[in-house]
Amino acid sequence: MSQYQLQVTAQFRPEIMERVLRMTRHRGFRVDEMHMSTSSDGQQLIMEMTVFSVRPITQLSRQLDKLLDVQQVEVQAVAQELKKIA
Repeated sequence: MSQYQLQVTAQFRPEIMERVLRMTRHRGFRVDEMHMSTSSDGQQLIMEMTVFSVRPITQLSRQLDKLLDVQQVEVQAVAQELKKIA
């Protein structure tokens, strides 16, 4: 599994958080950490997420970018997790 850090910037809407989380789950990613804040003018929502998956991050980032009200999706970091041998 690989760990990815994303930053999603979206127009502030009450339902945008649910859309992002649903899309993340539907694309096979597990959210391990999430931080959310609003811009100083209150018009934008900034979500920083740490997700895990065996799937490529482009599969998630492209789909998130297509969501209504999402303005930008930026992959900030990628880390490979070692496979455990039993």
